[in-house]
Amino acid sequence: MSPAIERRALQGVVAIACLVPLIVGGQSVLHGPGFLGHPPVIPTDLDSHFRYVSGIFFAVGVAFASCVPQIEARGARFRLLGALIVAGGLARVVSLVAVGVPSSGHLFGFAMELGAVPLLMLWQARVARRWSGSPLRP
Repeated sequence: MSPAIERRALQGVVAIACLVPLIVGGQSVLHGPGFLGHPPVIPTDLDSHFRYVSGIFFAVGVAFASCVPQIEARGARFRLLGALIVAGGLARVVSLVAVGVPSSGHLFGFAMELGAVPLLMLWQARVARRWSGSPLRP
């Protein structure tokens, strides 16, 4: 695969992956835990914290989306954002051990955080290396 085609493929995959934090984070900010089918949280501090973390998740989606147009040149930002997501996934491991297995939606998040995101980080690094040596660069 040429560097240009691989770059386009990565851009497409990352753009699609960005939909998860944008949609889930946005819906969670607007609807709180009700988005997940849970009743309102009491005490209200837990609802506030849920929406705060959801806002951060949404912002991470926006930040990842900002990497897409020049993904080959956004390695430092991409790695920082990826590290934040992996740290969240590791926090889910703590919950899994302490409380038990979460719902399927959270298991999907777990797979994205500790599986897909590290793979995307490696792919972005590969594209950046290949693109920097490619005569096809704009």
